[in-house]
Amino acid sequence: MPMTLLTVELVREHDVVLARQRARQLASEFKLDGQDQTRFATAVSELARNAHQYAGGGRVEFRVEPGPPAVLTARIADRGPGIARLKEILEGRYISSTGLGVGIIGAQRLVDTFSVRSSPDDGTEIVIGKRLAPGLRISPALVNGAMGAIAAVTSADPMIELQQQSQELLRALAYLRDKQAESDRLAQELAETNRGVLALYAELDERALYLERANDLKTRFLSDLNHEIRTPLNAVRNVARLLLDGYEGPLTDRHRRAIEMMRQSTDTLSDLVNDWLDLAKIEAGRTEIRVDVFSAEDLWGALRGVFRPIETDDDVSLVFEPVPTLPLLQSDEAKVAQILRNFISNALKFTERGEVRVSAREGTGETVVFTVTDTGIGIAPEHMDRVFEEFAQIDSPLQRRVKGTGLGLPLSRRLARLLGGDVLVDSGVGRGSAFSLVLPVVYTGEGADAPPAADNGRDAEVSHV
Repeated sequence: MPMTLLTVELVREHDVVLARQRARQLASEFKLDGQDQTRFATAVSELARNAHQYAGGGRVEFRVEPGPPAVLTARIADRGPGIARLKEILEGRYISSTGLGVGIIGAQRLVDTFSVRSSPDDGTEIVIGKRLAPGLRISPALVNGAMGAIAAVTSADPMIELQQQSQELLRALAYLRDKQAESDRLAQELAETNRGVLALYAELDERALYLERANDLKTRFLSDLNHEIRTPLNAVRNVARLLLDGYEGPLTDRHRRAIEMMRQSTDTLSDLVNDWLDLAKIEAGRTEIRVDVFSAEDLWGALRGVFRPIETDDDVSLVFEPVPTLPLLQSDEAKVAQILRNFISNALKFTERGEVRVSAREGTGETVVFTVTDTGIGIAPEHMDRVFEEFAQIDSPLQRRVKGTGLGLPLSRRLARLLGGDVLVDSGVGRGSAFSLVLPVVYTGEGADAPPAADNGRDAEVSHV
């Protein structure tokens, strides 16, 4: 229950000063700090002056509410004609030539709680409050002590109270000067920081231009390298094929193994150069997307044609599941096929027995999911951090027998995101891996700028056939 402390009747101008004095004394007795004492006393003084000047008098009633939190309040009431256009005054939209309303807005800013009721018949009642310290316990002993201390103080002369108010104003001005000096210092520091930021931006722009040029040079170098190496590689590959076909006569087993190793080495080197060039083009933003309309059946036919000649291992079978009813895709068919070729080649290399299964299904949100599942060695948890790293090689007996470029899967992920999709992987040691390409049905051209999706996959050795 609120406890009434004292009341000041506003009859004369002197009573306004007395109300301010009592407000400051009460604020001091209830342990408000110096600035809050001044704020509370100033708010009471402004509202009491409004009541005396515009309503011809009124009263100020001080109370304390135990809380929590405890609040020291002042109720300023009058029997005047009320406040016209009160809503506009409280919203700060009303400008009065007499100053009416300025004191109300100012008092509201100085206190923690504020409420007002006003009507032509009942006059105006404004209740303001200042929250007391959280640990302060309002007890009868505390209230009686505060009232006794105030009663022991002789009512101040108005001039003394005005002097006290002047001192408070001087302290406030000194405080504002210190704040202004601190603001000026911070503004100077901010200006210096801004100059540093501008210099940093200029350096970053210069670095970006340098990196762009370096990236362009790298792309050109890889392109030239690809062109210059491809010709001798093709020559070596063709000669090896002619020799294996018996063009120069029968070969011994030793010669055949050596020539087959030479052919495989040229294939690996050719794939490495091609993957390098593809990655460089993606980084440089020069990869062209050629949108075609095609079906999953078209992909299955192309992939069967690529892998039929190399299906020579009786212990591993490559299975293409029947394609369910899927919408036609509008994307880059060559790049989608390249991604799936990487998945299948990895699966065949790291599956000693069992099967590699290729499937397709409709995904969520206008997407199609292509999945390559194998019964291979799988991936250990400690190797999960190496997901999609370029040139990543996981040490295992099978890994040492099967070598790759280490670029196939990183390239596949970048191509997938360039097409607006992503690559997901699920794997476990001993149970194989499942690599999935999630692809939007319609390529919108937003894939290159899309933020990287969260990787929830695992990567074995990332090679490219």
